[in-house]
Amino acid sequence: MKKSIKDLSAQTINAFATKLKGSLVLPSDENYDDTRQVYNAMIDKRPGVFAMCKSVDDVIASVNFGRDNDILVAIRGGGHNGGGLGLCNDGLVIDLSGLKFVEVDSATNRVKVGGGNIWNEVDAAIHEHGLAIPSGMISTTGVGGLTLGGGVGYLTRKYGLTIDNLLEADMVLADGSFVTVNATENIDLFWAIRGGGGNFGVVTSFTFQAHELKTVIGGPTLWPIEQVEEVMEWYNTFIHEASEDLNGFIATMVIPESPFPEHLHNKKFCGIVWCYVGDPDKFDALFKPVLDLNPVFAHVGEMPFPALQSMFDGLLPPGLQWYWRADFFNDLGPEVRAQHLKYGSKIPTPLSQMHLYPLTGAASSVGAEDTPWAYRDAKYAGVYIGVDPDPKNADKITKWSKEYQEALHPYSAGGAYSNFMMEEGQDRIKASYRHNYNRLVRIKNTYDPNNFFSVNQNIVPKS
Repeated sequence: MKKSIKDLSAQTINAFATKLKGSLVLPSDENYDDTRQVYNAMIDKRPGVFAMCKSVDDVIASVNFGRDNDILVAIRGGGHNGGGLGLCNDGLVIDLSGLKFVEVDSATNRVKVGGGNIWNEVDAAIHEHGLAIPSGMISTTGVGGLTLGGGVGYLTRKYGLTIDNLLEADMVLADGSFVTVNATENIDLFWAIRGGGGNFGVVTSFTFQAHELKTVIGGPTLWPIEQVEEVMEWYNTFIHEASEDLNGFIATMVIPESPFPEHLHNKKFCGIVWCYVGDPDKFDALFKPVLDLNPVFAHVGEMPFPALQSMFDGLLPPGLQWYWRADFFNDLGPEVRAQHLKYGSKIPTPLSQMHLYPLTGAASSVGAEDTPWAYRDAKYAGVYIGVDPDPKNADKITKWSKEYQEALHPYSAGGAYSNFMMEEGQDRIKASYRHNYNRLVRIKNTYDPNNFFSVNQNIVPKS
């Protein structure tokens, strides 16, 4: 049983504070309630203390403090984690929001990023160099959490997962040591952090291989929800046979009042949000089969990549109620399509939605044991997201998400993308790492045998 911060003397906490360039935030501080807020307002945890780190030395001091005093520790990067695993009750939160920088090597297109950066900060900095890094679908997501879990996004089919573009990382381990991991140094740790989450240490910086990409052709197409089975059947063949230059995630959703035309407002749709990175002169021919399906709305055009990456930020700001469930899928057969019609037709609140992200192309060219991401053969990462601003609707959106996932899970590949999971238990974690789980356990036994880093989708060491 871990100690509570309340069990420690004021002298012990004050001594810790003197070791930091950053600051501590305690429950008695005026800014405590603001500090403990994360992206998902459904999360209501009350940490004993926040260490607002400004340097690697601050992170080392914080890890040593947590270990030496036997208290529960959580690591918060961007605070986007759906299950609230960047916080813990009564323990220490090591907050990385003060570790921010973006360094671009124009000769190699390598980009080094701080462990506390948000993706929109990275996107803006590297766009000036005509570069992009595969990341997610919302630009307010933290670099650390998204990367350590895998990283599915608009560029997945062309450039792979975010982890497939990770070249190096700097880490603080459970014993307080500082290491660099890459293809030649600490190879086992480098393997483990590319999908194994925050189980192995605090990553203070990431180095990525960026790609030359300034603009894309992207945007949404919509069909009435009644056509979801037809559209999914077509999409299931089209997207995987299309050039890797084209990506598009499919969704069941309600159209909000802004920025869409009035005749679409508050109606349920099957949508596909596209991203094309190839030769613009070839786009019209490639996209013709989409338009031949007669979408009721199509707003697809050329734009800077950061504009597409941030397109939905305004609709999904921090502070909403969220509940996530997820699965991998190998196919969208008739039984699957029928369930999407059923649950897509009864979306409970305007912001709730389902997404299916295609995983073929570059993401599927990586071996199933080359990283912890075990589902390289899966065609889709699916997620059912209940979202609403009103806490009174928390039960409603949770029920819908759970029932949607439970109806489709029998047709799934078995596991789920860890960044799309709540706290769902060890069986789900093991299923999501599949044949790679035991290797993760062996590495955990080596570097964190006492499970110091346990507030995550946890790889439990063997005693």
